[in-house]
Amino acid sequence: MIVRTTDEITDTDRDVSSPNGNWRSKRIVLAADGAGFSFHETTITAGTVNEFHYANHVEAVWLVEGEGTLTDLETGQVYELGPGSMYLLDGHERHRLEPRTQMRMLCVFNPPVTGQEVHDENGVYPLLTA
Repeated sequence: MIVRTTDEITDTDRDVSSPNGNWRSKRIVLAADGAGFSFHETTITAGTVNEFHYANHVEAVWLVEGEGTLTDLETGQVYELGPGSMYLLDGHERHRLEPRTQMRMLCVFNPPVTGQEVHDENGVYPLLTA
């Protein structure tokens, strides 16, 4: 059994921020934990524009705090997000998040991330192994 708190993850190597300061991700469950998925608490700063493309991962996101828009860059469709919204990137969709207020979300990745991935210039996480 693994029991962790976000307080004990804060300011450790499991607490990763984007180079531009737009987001912060606390990696609670990682590939090395052997669960077959990773689980993160991610906050995205209000007023930022964030483009992502998980070419190597499927991601499920549940928004627990904040409001903003999600744009599917493949289709142009825009979705309004608020607390309780969930989206699943099961087709490796390129997407844009634009928070009006700080967004806090719980995210699951498959395959699991190792914890040190940072989005490349195309918004993609590399496929790393533990």
